[in-house]
Amino acid sequence: MSNPDPVSGYSTYNQPPGPERVVRHRDGGRRAALAVCTVADTAAGLLVLWVLLFLLDANQANVFVEFVRGSADWLAWWSQDIFTMDTEGLRVVLNYGLPAVLYLLVGHGIASRLNRA
Repeated sequence: MSNPDPVSGYSTYNQPPGPERVVRHRDGGRRAALAVCTVADTAAGLLVLWVLLFLLDANQANVFVEFVRGSADWLAWWSQDIFTMDTEGLRVVLNYGLPAVLYLLVGHGIASRLNRA
């Protein structure tokens, strides 16, 4: 038999049902919400970073710039050429900025729903 807890008097085997179970459930929802927010923020961050690197005329042959561009292309595949402007900078801002905003809105919306559950 296990030793009783000196504060509550209950052992680890005969814990009363109560709010501890609800707290554990909410904790799992918060962890999932945090994971969703982290993924959405990372995706949006990579997209915004690519826009900044493009606008600041970063060296396209640099390994880091190639990685960021490849990641941004992968994340924004569905929004490529939605906007076809003559100005290259504005086209990049709109075609990569739209998915960044949507990832943030959808990701944080899902996270808020997970926090409420």
